[in-house]
Amino acid sequence: MSGGGWSCPHEVGGNCSKVNDQPCDPGMKGCELYGRYAFFNDDKNDRLRQKAERLRAPAAEE
Repeated sequence: MSGGGWSCPHEVGGNCSKVNDQPCDPGMKGCELYGRYAFFNDDKNDRLRQKAERLRAPAAEE
């Protein structure tokens, strides 16, 4: 999935060489971007929410 000003070094011919040569889907589980960025497709934001909750938990205990 190329286009715009960014291209993934793991994308080869539209497939992800990092995730078992599956079709490139930025933000899918195993993707370099998974859990690091928020996506418009909310299904891809589970890991990001989990990380945010872990960071908030110690602050709530204080």
